[in-house]
Amino acid sequence: MTSTRASGSLFGLAYGDALGKPTEFLQIDEIVRRYGPTGPRRLDGDPALVTDDTQMALAVGWALREAPAATSPVLEPLLRDRFVAWSVSPENNRAPGMTCLRACAALSEGLPWQQATVAGSKGCGANMRVTPVGLVPGWDLDTLAGVAQLQAGLTHGHPTALAASELTAYAVRVLRDGAAPAELPALLRARALDQRRTYRAEWLGDLWQRPGVSDPVEFISRGWAECLGALDRLDAALAEPDDRGDPCRATGEGWIAEEALATALLCTLRHADDPVAALARAATTSGDSDSIAALAGAFLGAAHGMAGWPAGWADQIEYADQLAALGAAWD
Repeated sequence: MTSTRASGSLFGLAYGDALGKPTEFLQIDEIVRRYGPTGPRRLDGDPALVTDDTQMALAVGWALREAPAATSPVLEPLLRDRFVAWSVSPENNRAPGMTCLRACAALSEGLPWQQATVAGSKGCGANMRVTPVGLVPGWDLDTLAGVAQLQAGLTHGHPTALAASELTAYAVRVLRDGAAPAELPALLRARALDQRRTYRAEWLGDLWQRPGVSDPVEFISRGWAECLGALDRLDAALAEPDDRGDPCRATGEGWIAEEALATALLCTLRHADDPVAALARAATTSGDSDSIAALAGAFLGAAHGMAGWPAGWADQIEYADQLAALGAAWD
């Protein structure tokens, strides 16, 4: 039987994005008033619109699909072109993040990406779009790590943005390869501990050179330490009974990369056998609801494949043709 895990992950990302789009800037009480205590569970609109999360994930996906080789000199200009094209597209009207817009403006001027990036930003724009990196078949983990960090670094230059993006792509990869969602906390912690002193100079160049940073290992270690702290908060939350409340109270509101990862994982693991419930839970949050739900959808889609999602949603979601084309290529 043909796998549909890549398709399931890409469509899941878009489904979560669409469900979280109308709730992103609402408080929990208002979300519950509009959708009931279990949150939004149906796509709205035909097509159901997504945000910049899905748009930028598609930009990454097509850059990877076009690349004849997975190296920094090959991928960087492809990613740059796709990001800049997104930034000036008339469809870029979904409240895009200011970090991405600032960096894309600098990239469009031809600056080296290490200068164009917003060096101090670790916003979730770095990892909301990284899912395709975890889906490309055949890459070893060093390539996955390098590509994940490069695509993050073009706009978000903070070491935590790089580390969280790698962990997000790694989570997608291991789920696609058959790991159970319950295994994720231990697998991600082991990866973080193993990588915490690895600076990928062949991918990042001199990005590490900042005032107050003495060497590249010191730079990247800061990012992995913050990710490990987020995993600590995830473990503490999972050790307690589910209070059915806002997941952001335990693992953060998701505006920054490590919190988006941890809170998406919390929703994923609370509802590992019910992907739609996981997306609804992620959309019923006081923080960056669309990004949290998009990542939860990417994780559970990689675990369950297209069978995890309602059959009619694939015909309703915006950009369905692009999601299907990339999914089919990687399945």
